[in-house]
Amino acid sequence: MSRLKAGLTAFGIIFLIIIIWGIAPFEAVWSFPGNFDFIKNLPSSDLPIGAIPLMIIALVGTGVFASIKLGFPQIRHFWHGVKVTMGIYDNPEDEGDLNHFRALTTALSATVGIGNIAGVATALYYGGPGALFWMWVTAFFGTTLKYAECSLSLKYREIRPDGHTAGGPMYTIEHGLGIKWRWLAVAFAVFTIICSFATGNAVQSFTVSDQIYSEVSQIVGPEHFLTIKHALSGNFSLSLQQVINGLIMAGIVALVIIGGIRRIGHVTGVLAPVMATIYVTAATAIIFSRIDALGESFSMIFRWAFNPPAEIAGIAGGSFLVFMNTLLWGIKRGLYSNEAGQGSAAIAHSTAKTKYAIREGSVAMLGPFIDTILICTLTGLAIITTGAWKYTGFYVTRIDPNFTTNLLNGSLLTSLAFKEGLSWLFGYGDKIVTLSVLLFAISTAISWSFYGDRASEYLFGHKAILPYRWIFVFFIFMGAIVPLEAAWAFGDAALGFMTFPNLISLILLSTALRKMTKKYFSEKHLTYKEQVEQR
Repeated sequence: MSRLKAGLTAFGIIFLIIIIWGIAPFEAVWSFPGNFDFIKNLPSSDLPIGAIPLMIIALVGTGVFASIKLGFPQIRHFWHGVKVTMGIYDNPEDEGDLNHFRALTTALSATVGIGNIAGVATALYYGGPGALFWMWVTAFFGTTLKYAECSLSLKYREIRPDGHTAGGPMYTIEHGLGIKWRWLAVAFAVFTIICSFATGNAVQSFTVSDQIYSEVSQIVGPEHFLTIKHALSGNFSLSLQQVINGLIMAGIVALVIIGGIRRIGHVTGVLAPVMATIYVTAATAIIFSRIDALGESFSMIFRWAFNPPAEIAGIAGGSFLVFMNTLLWGIKRGLYSNEAGQGSAAIAHSTAKTKYAIREGSVAMLGPFIDTILICTLTGLAIITTGAWKYTGFYVTRIDPNFTTNLLNGSLLTSLAFKEGLSWLFGYGDKIVTLSVLLFAISTAISWSFYGDRASEYLFGHKAILPYRWIFVFFIFMGAIVPLEAAWAFGDAALGFMTFPNLISLILLSTALRKMTKKYFSEKHLTYKEQVEQR
C-alpha cells in the first residue's frame, strides 16, 4: 500500500473511532493498563505495581536499555556534542538545511516551553520536591534516547532534488527496518500531524491568548469593550481581545513558517537563546538571593525522592503508594518536558548540515540537559527556595493539613515563586513568567509546524506542504478563541501514540547504531579549520 493510501486509511480509522467511542480510547494511552481495576491493583492494592503506565515503562526502560547497549554515550561523548554545537566541525558544503546550532535550537524551541514552567510546578504540586529528582533521572536516560533517535534520523534521511532534507522516525522506520514496516512509519506520521495541530499548536495559542487576556483584564477591567465576553452558543463566549490575540499570533507564525525550515531555523536560532537567557537569568537571581535555603532544598529533593512524608496514608503500604506518586509525577513531567524518545526532535535534527549521523546525535544529547537538567531544575529550585511549594496539594496533604491559603498549580505557582523571589529587585517578577510563556509558546508552535510539515510530505507528497501550513495557521487562530480541554487530552494521546513506533525502531536498530557509534569515535575528526589548512 502506498503512503498516501495508508495515511488516508489511518486518518479514516481514527475518525471512525472518535465517532463511535469519542476520545476516551486515546486518553487511556498514558494510563494503560492501570485504567483497568483488575490490573491496577496487581499484585495487591497495597502494592499496585500494575498501576504504573506502560508508556512510562516503555520510555524509561528503553532509555536504560539503550544507555547500557551503547555504552552510556551521555557520559562518554557529551563533551564532543558541545564542541560540535560550537561549530568547529561545520562544513558549509555538507548537505542539509541548518547548521548544528540551529538544528539544536529548532528542536529546543519545541521542547523548552510550557513544560518547563507549568510542568515542573505540576510535578511539585502533586509529587512534592522529591519529584524533581526523578525528572533528573528521566533526563539522564532520555539523553541516550535523543542521541539514538537523532543519529538514526540523520542516517536514514532523504535529500530532495532541491537540496532540502526530509527526515524523522518515519524515514528511519521505512529505510532502516524495511518497506514491510511502512505501516509503523505511517502511524508515526499520522499522529505527528494530529499532535502538531493540538499540543504543538492550538494549546500553545490558547495559553498565550489566555495569558494576554488576563493581563489586559487586570489593566482595563473585564467589562471593557476589549475584554467583555459575548455569549455565542452554549458555554462558548468570546471577547474582541481574544480575536485580536488570535489574529496577531496567526500572523506571526505565518510569517515564519510559510518561509520553510531555513526561515524557521533563523528565527528559532535567535528566539530560543533569548527566551532561555531571560528565564534562566531571572531564576538564577532568585536562587542566589535565597542561597541560604539551597542546602535544605536539595536535602528535601533527595530525601523525599525515596521517602516522602506518608503519615496521612493511614493504610498498609501507604509509604509505597506515596513514593510511587512522587516517582510517577517526576517521570511524567520529565518526559513531557524534554520529549526524549517521542521522535519529534529527531525531525529537526535530521536537517543538520553534516555527513556524520553520530555527530548530530551528539548534539541532540544537549537537548535534555538544557531542557530538564538546567531549566527545569532552576524552576524547581525557585519554587522550593522561595517557599512557594507550600501552596501545593502535596504540602497540605502530607505536611500541614491546617494550611488554609489558596493553593496554586501550573504557571500560577511559578509566577508566585518569581514574584516572591525577585521582590528584592522589583515587584513584577511574575511578569517574567508571563513573557516566558508568550515566547516559549510561540517558539513551540513554530517548531511543531515543521514536524507536521515533514509528516505531511511523507504521507501525501510535496504538494501537501503549503496546504498543511495554512491549516496550521488556521488552528493557531482557533486555539486563541476556543476552549481546548479536549485538544489537551487528544494531543497528549497523539504524542503517546507517536512514541511507540519510535521506540520500536530504536530497539530494533540498536545494534546497527552501536556499530555506527564505535566506527565514528574510532576515527580522528579534524575541525573545519584544520581541514582547510591541509588542502
